[in-house]
Amino acid sequence: MSVRERLSALGIEIPPPAEPKGAYFPSRLVGDQLWISGTTSRRPTEPGAFGTVGEDVTPEQAQKHAGYAALNLIAAVDAAVGLEAVRGLVHLRGYVRASPHFDSHPAVIDGASRMLMDVFGEQRGAHARTAVGVASLPGGACVELELVASVRP
Repeated sequence: MSVRERLSALGIEIPPPAEPKGAYFPSRLVGDQLWISGTTSRRPTEPGAFGTVGEDVTPEQAQKHAGYAALNLIAAVDAAVGLEAVRGLVHLRGYVRASPHFDSHPAVIDGASRMLMDVFGEQRGAHARTAVGVASLPGGACVELELVASVRP
């Protein structure tokens, strides 16, 4: 099944790719690796979840927004090389803005991992991952993600 067919079956529309909010590029192709810059859960119709997980954002809300941020990564991949060019996802890095006592960062980033595996399938969507907690993120976001994908030249 193609990635577009998976998206259609899941009832998911890819948002337009996010515009950079600084002096950087949304993606960088180096050899067969596509590096996608960090993105949050902002969407065309809503700014995304703001706040601190474990204080004013629940882990469940943050997990949902990690899925939205993953859709923004997918949009960046599509804009850079097209979805069918992806041979496999290499690494997902997730940052969770969390209270000092919160320790379930991997559970939050599971929202992104599930979205990526649903969209790309188990073979292409499987990835190595890091999930870390941080004191702040751009714009007060609760989740930010980065992605490295292996693509066809």
